[in-house]
Amino acid sequence: MKKSFLLLLLLPICFFGQLKPIAPPYLKPGDTVGIVTTARKIDIAGIQAGIDLLKSWGLTVVVGKTIGKDENQLAGPDWFRATDLQQMLDDPKIKLIWSAKGGYGTVRIIDRIDWTKFKKHPKWIAGFSDCTVLHSHIQTLGFQTIHSFMALSAKSASAEAIQSFRTALFGGIRDYTIAPNSLNRTGFAEGIITGGNLSVLYSLMGSASEIDTKGKILFIEDLDEYLYHIDRMMMNLKRNGYFKNIKGLIVGGMTSMNDNDIPWGHTAEEIIKDIVKDYDFPVIFNFPAGHIKDNRTLVLGEMIRMEAENEKAEVQTLKK
Repeated sequence: MKKSFLLLLLLPICFFGQLKPIAPPYLKPGDTVGIVTTARKIDIAGIQAGIDLLKSWGLTVVVGKTIGKDENQLAGPDWFRATDLQQMLDDPKIKLIWSAKGGYGTVRIIDRIDWTKFKKHPKWIAGFSDCTVLHSHIQTLGFQTIHSFMALSAKSASAEAIQSFRTALFGGIRDYTIAPNSLNRTGFAEGIITGGNLSVLYSLMGSASEIDTKGKILFIEDLDEYLYHIDRMMMNLKRNGYFKNIKGLIVGGMTSMNDNDIPWGHTAEEIIKDIVKDYDFPVIFNFPAGHIKDNRTLVLGEMIRMEAENEKAEVQTLKK
């Protein structure tokens, strides 16, 4: 009897990793948001539009000590950036930590963070690009995060991106319908969405922050990479089994790609399509998320439904 009961408890965990990560408490007017930069430096003027946006939604803003700190490319030394993030994670008043800027540097501090209080009292982390380090690590702890534009991007984000971010913060459902793409592979799938910036996902492979893609829908995007780098990273993900058991693939912006004097001969999207051609899961290209103005919010760790048809493509939130 005890053995059967134990098996029933383990069943949701064993079913293709589909135990749904926990959603932290959604925001409400009056809640406090902390803005930090865990990577590249930025001053207060660079995030003022983001501060004003949050205040217009009835939220209180706390600016981290890393804002305005300058150490070459980074917003202070590793210990300083880690301390700023840690204080925000441990502060019970702060309900959302919003990344101010990406770049590079979050991976340098991730192993300095103590997640003990966060696991007892989780809160939302929002951002994209280099913030994929935080997204991936927090998913290994069993919690959802918000893939969205950052405080720096608030001044240039599209109205649709801003609305989707607000909807996610306050617990609403986001359904996206986009134009079809000739590279799409038709079909539909339901599952937990995971992923983020391709280069960062590639860099985390083999570490404690590596994501598990089994039974999930994978989202990827990237910026300013050489085309052969895209091929190399996608081949590495393939050889490491990232595509073997996924339910679907969503490709966001592949923005400002570079090429050599001797051309690679294929776009980033064509490279991706070729590398996943041996699988039968649906694929949506040109989803509005990533290093673009129309950077729509995705809640990583939640259940979604994706469908690619000849006339359109859809991504829907499933509240179950």
